[in-house]
Formats: sequence, C-alpha cells, structure tokens
Amino acid sequence: MADLNLESLTDGARDIFLAGVGLAAIGVDKGKELIDELVKKGQLTVEQGRDLNKELTRKAKDKAGDTISDAQDRLLRMRLAAMDEDERKAYAARVAKLADDLTEADKAKKEEAGEADESDKADEAETAKD
Repeated sequence: MADLNLESLTDGARDIFLAGVGLAAIGVDKGKELIDELVKKGQLTVEQGRDLNKELTRKAKDKAGDTISDAQDRLLRMRLAAMDEDERKAYAARVAKLADDLTEADKAKKEEAGEADESDKADEAETAKD
C-alpha cells in the first residue's frame, strides 16, 4: 500500500519536474527567436546575437542542471522518508555496494585502456624498427 502511494508521489513529482524542464526549453527557444529578430532588424549584430544565444543556452543548461539535481534530492528525500530506519540502512548499504561496483568497473576500464595504450606503443615501436 505504501509502495503504491510512493510510486504515485514519485510519478507526480517527475511529471512536474519534466513540465518545468519543458517550460525552460520553450523559454530558451523564445529567447533565441527574439535575438534572431533583433539581428534581422539591425538592432544587434550577428556576432552579438550569436554571443547572446550562447549565453542564453549556457545559462539554461546550468539552471536545468541545478533543477535536475534539486529534483533528484527531493525525490530521494521523499523515498527515504517513506522508509523506516532499518529500510534506510539497507537501502544505503545497497547504494554503497553499487557505488563500489561502479568504481571497480571504472578502474578495470582504465587498466584495460592503459594496457591497450602500452600494446599500441609496442606495436608502433615494432613498426618503426621495420
């Protein structure tokens, strides 16, 4: 029963978040249209318009990143609040295990890449000798 309510709450929060991201995207598009119109009318140079578009896009991405992080934190807090102390401890242990597994996988990839680099260098040295 509690899982159903949590799912509904999570789904609702996700929908609200996605609507906000959609509105932000519309705002960026409208801002670009306005800048393009000002360039056409000669009130801005093409270079100024390009710079404004880049700045607008950068700020929107920064804001969206902040919004995503905030939303993820709120959703995680709601999920944890719905758990009792033992469930939170088990969940934290599961997350820690996943993080450790990913760290180990990253290390293995780096080692493989390092071995591949050394192998490539050895092949290049051999080719240079010939």
